[in-house]
Amino acid sequence: MGAQLNPYLSFRDNARQAMEFYRSVFGGELTVSTFGEFHASDLPEEQDKVMHSALTAPHGLVLMGADTPNAMDLTPGNNFSISLSGDDEAELRGYWDQLADGGTVAMPLEKAPWGDIFGMCTDRFGVPWMVNIAGTSG
Repeated sequence: MGAQLNPYLSFRDNARQAMEFYRSVFGGELTVSTFGEFHASDLPEEQDKVMHSALTAPHGLVLMGADTPNAMDLTPGNNFSISLSGDDEAELRGYWDQLADGGTVAMPLEKAPWGDIFGMCTDRFGVPWMVNIAGTSG
């Protein structure tokens, strides 16, 4: 699969409700994973928060979303990122290197709890990016 570019929305505690709403609007299949399922937070109040959700609607629309951990800032109006994902590690690492150059790395591109290679950065123009390389052994 080639690289995919998708909007990624951030919420505080209502990602599940928001994504269910978008499913009612656009149709399609919604998958939801929590922080607890991936042991991604030790805080009891974050176990049921959505770590990742993806709505795959008819005609190719894909919308992703998650709850923001309590320790991270969430500013309405700036609660989006662009998700770049696929399984071509060389291609995606190349994009990552260029996007991170002159920007700020929030999470290095490395193996994540779900097994893929994942990283978060903000490019030099202030646009937040998430890169996920699937099916790697990183």
